[in-house]
Amino acid sequence: MATITAASAASTSYFFGTRIHNPAAGASSGSRFQARFSLPFGKKKAPPPPPPPPSKKFSGNSSDDRLVWFPGAEAPEWLDGSMIGDRGFDPFGFAKPAEYLQYDYDGLDQNLAKNVAGEVIGVRVETNDVNPTPFQPYSEVFGIQRFRECELIHGRWAMLGVLGALSVEALTGVAWQDAGKVELIEGSSYLGQPLPFSLTTLIWIEVLVIGYIEFQRNAELDPEKRLYPGGQFFDPLGLAAKSPEEFERLQLAEIKHSRLAMIAFLIFGIQAAVTGKGPISFIATFTK
Repeated sequence: MATITAASAASTSYFFGTRIHNPAAGASSGSRFQARFSLPFGKKKAPPPPPPPPSKKFSGNSSDDRLVWFPGAEAPEWLDGSMIGDRGFDPFGFAKPAEYLQYDYDGLDQNLAKNVAGEVIGVRVETNDVNPTPFQPYSEVFGIQRFRECELIHGRWAMLGVLGALSVEALTGVAWQDAGKVELIEGSSYLGQPLPFSLTTLIWIEVLVIGYIEFQRNAELDPEKRLYPGGQFFDPLGLAAKSPEEFERLQLAEIKHSRLAMIAFLIFGIQAAVTGKGPISFIATFTK
């Protein structure tokens, strides 16, 4: 059976792929891929550009060295420091670009006694595009851009959660993990003041409002505006509009505070599970 053309192979290889975790695995198939699709006429194509140099290792002796999450740590090659707050922390390789093997069609000639299985014809790297699909806008779920979006949104919720846990316990004396029990017994309230809504009504309001906001956010296809919408609603004081340098400083400050808040709330959870106390009451035990 004749070999299929390059165009049909490229168009159908998307559906015949296997994810691999070692990018070097596809290196051996590169020569076969070029030989299979090269034409016997025309000019020879220029060789591909050399790979970028490996990330510099932090030594702490020079100001030109890149900042990393731990002194002496070496950042992986896919974390090149171009993103705000990138400190080269990815111990499990979650943000590593996914590569897929492209296979040729299996032999399907019914006149042959044995059909040969399709061979590997190349390697395809998934791109992190944002498509107009509100419920799943990212083409690559495990892409670094989506991870940054998840990190920033979770960090913002963590900052609100830490502030809420501390302020509510300071004003009402009820620990954050016990707030739901009070709501079920005494009815819906906020900071000790009763609300004219039932708990079921509040849940429906939250589902509808948050659902609408998330739907609208996912309709935005610009990666920068998805994370930093700005405007009169999200930047009423115009702090980010002063200068690009100030905008980058605020981005770095936010991602640092987000990571600190996520760690703090994780500690709150472990503390509540072990001692059954809130953060303020737990600290008060050291003064006794």
